[in-house]
Amino acid sequence: MATRVDLANAIRALSMDAVQKANSGHPGAPMGMAEIAEVVWNHNLSHNPTNPQWANRDRFVLSNGHGSMLIYSLLHLTGYDVSIDDIKTFRQLHSKCAGHPEYSYAPGVETTTGPLGQGIANGVGFAMAEKLLASQFNKPGHDIVDHYTYVFLGDGCMMEGVSHEACALAGTWGLGKLMAFWDDNGISIDGHIEGWYTDDTAKRFEAYGWHVQSVDGHDVAAIQAAVDAAKKVTDKPSLICCKTIIGKGSPNKSGSHDCHGSALGDAEVAATRANIGWNHEPFVIPADVYAGWDAKAKGAAAESAWNAKFDAYAKAFPAEAAEFKRRMSNELPANWKEATTKMIADFNEKAEGVASRKASQNVIGALAPILPEFLGGSADLTGSNLTSTGSFVHVEGKKPGNYISYGVREFGMAAIMNGMALHGGLLPFGGTFHMFSDYMKNGMRMSALMKQRVVYVLTHDSIGQGEDGPTHQPVENTSGLRYIPRMTVWRPADATETAVAWVAAVENTSGPTSLVLSRQNLPGIKHDAAQIDLIRKGGYVFSDVAGKADVIIIANGSELDLAIKAAAELNAAGTKVRVVSMPSTNVFDAQDQAYKDSVLTPGVKRVAVEAAHPDFWRKYVGLEGAVVGIDTFGESAPGGVLMKHFGFTVENVVKTVKSVL
Repeated sequence: MATRVDLANAIRALSMDAVQKANSGHPGAPMGMAEIAEVVWNHNLSHNPTNPQWANRDRFVLSNGHGSMLIYSLLHLTGYDVSIDDIKTFRQLHSKCAGHPEYSYAPGVETTTGPLGQGIANGVGFAMAEKLLASQFNKPGHDIVDHYTYVFLGDGCMMEGVSHEACALAGTWGLGKLMAFWDDNGISIDGHIEGWYTDDTAKRFEAYGWHVQSVDGHDVAAIQAAVDAAKKVTDKPSLICCKTIIGKGSPNKSGSHDCHGSALGDAEVAATRANIGWNHEPFVIPADVYAGWDAKAKGAAAESAWNAKFDAYAKAFPAEAAEFKRRMSNELPANWKEATTKMIADFNEKAEGVASRKASQNVIGALAPILPEFLGGSADLTGSNLTSTGSFVHVEGKKPGNYISYGVREFGMAAIMNGMALHGGLLPFGGTFHMFSDYMKNGMRMSALMKQRVVYVLTHDSIGQGEDGPTHQPVENTSGLRYIPRMTVWRPADATETAVAWVAAVENTSGPTSLVLSRQNLPGIKHDAAQIDLIRKGGYVFSDVAGKADVIIIANGSELDLAIKAAAELNAAGTKVRVVSMPSTNVFDAQDQAYKDSVLTPGVKRVAVEAAHPDFWRKYVGLEGAVVGIDTFGESAPGGVLMKHFGFTVENVVKTVKSVL
C-alpha cells in the first residue's frame, strides 16, 4: 500500500519527467507543493473526476499557473480524462496539458491561469458566486449550494496588484468558503525575493479581514490541522501560509531559482529519483499509488449524495429547482425572445433622446425582472455608469445582493466577474469609464480567451466626456478592444441600438461584450421593423439614395448624427450619399459576404466617422477613402466644445467627403 510520501512523490516524478521531456516548464512549484496538494485533493476536495461539471463540486484554482504540471498530475492521478500520454505531450501543440492551465483544454481545469494574481481573483469570484447563489436558492434544511473554493498561489501572485484588489474585497465580503494556500518558498525567476518582496503577508491578509495561519508546507498533519481550523471560521476567508522548499527532492537545485522555470536536466532528474526513493521509469506510476489517488468512487458517491439532496429540494421547491438548473446551464428564460422583442419595440416607439449610458440603464431596468441571474456592479462609478436599477439589492459588506460596488478596483472587478461567470448561475456585468478599461484590459482579454459571458459597461466613450480632460478621454481604447479575439464591441447611436446591443450581449454565450456608451445625449431615432432586425447584424444601411451612391459614410455612436446631417447637406447639393450605421464592427464582420457587400457596396468611395483613432477604419475605407477621427490626446473643456475643436462637425464631415470624390 502506498504511503502519503509515495503519493506526494508521484507528483514530483510526473512533474519533473514532463518538464524534462518538453525541455520547458516549471518543475519547482509542483515539487514544492506536492504535500499541500495531497492534503487538499486526497482529503478535502469534493469533486467527481467522471463529471467535472457537477454543480456542487469544490472549485480548485492554481493561481501560480506556471506550476501547471501540478494540476495535470493531480487530474491524471485522481482519474480525470487526462492520460499518461497527455502528460507526455506537456507543452506541445494541441495538448490538453498546455504550458499554463487553459480552461476547456483539460477537464477539471476551472480557469485559465498564467497572468499572476488573476487566479486568486477568479477564486474570489468563485467563492462570491457560491455565497450569492446560496442566498438565492438554499432553504432551511436544503443547502444545495454548499462548496469550497481552494486556491494555490505563490509569491508572484502576492506581488501583483490585482490580488490586493480582490483579496481586500474577499475579506469585506466575509467569504468563509474561500481557502488560499500560499506557497511561501522565497523564490521567483530573478532569485531570492528579499530584494523586492519584504511584505508581512500574514499581517496584510489579517488587515484585509482574513483568517491567517502559518504551517510547514511539507508537514501533512499540520496542513490538515490548518484546513480543519479554517473550516471552523465561517465568516472570513482563510489564508494558510505554507513554508516550502521550491523543487523539494532535487538534491542540487531545490531551494534555488535554478528549478523555478527550467528543466532539471537528465542528471538531476536521476539524482532526484534516487534522493526521494522513486525507483520507477519516467512516466511510470505503480498500481498502489494510482489506487491511493483514485477519486472516482468517492467522487461518484459525493455527487450521488448531493443528487439525493437536490431531488428532495426539487420536491419541496420545484420552481426554484427548475430555475437553478436553468441558470447553471446558462439557458435563457423561456419568455426571453418574446420579452426582449417587446422591450426593443417599446424603446424604439419612445425614441427617447438620451445619452446611451442612460439608455443602457433603462435597458438594465427592463431586463432585470426577466433575468434573475443578472449581477450588476461598478468600479466606484455607479452614478456615472448608470449600472444600477431600482430592483437591485446592493451587496453591503457581508450582506448578499445582486449589485456590487467594487470600489476603485477595475482590474479586480474584471477578474472577479470572470470567476463568477466560470462558476455558473450568474450573469455578471460591471461598469467603469471607457478610459479605465486600460486598467482591466488583461482581465477582459481573459474573458475572451475563456469564452466567458461577461458584459463590460464602458461609459464616457470619447472626447465628448469633456471637462475631465485627456486622462479621462479614450482615443485608442475602442479600437484596442475590437482587436481582442472573441471580444464583441458595441457602440450604439441611440436608445434602440443600445437595447439591441444589450440583448445581443446577453445572448452571446461564447465570449464577452463591451458596451461603449456616451456621456452626452444622443438624438432619438425611430427605426422601422426591418431596420431593427438589421441592427442585430452589427452594421446596416441607415439611409440610402436612389440608384448607386457616390459615397458611403460609415458612423456609429454620437457621430451617426453628424453623418446623417452631412449626408442631408450633400444630397441636397447633388452628391448621392448612403449612410451606414455600424454599432458593432465585430458582428458586422461575421456576416456573409453578400450581406456585407449590400451594405458597403464594392467600388464606392467611403468615409468613416468616429471620435476615436482613425487607423482602425482603414480596413473599411481603404487607401482611397478617408476617416474623420482623432489621433491625438484630447483636452479639458465642455464636450461640445471639444467635438468642434477636433473636427467633429457637419462642416468637416462634408469637407472630408468632398475630398475623396
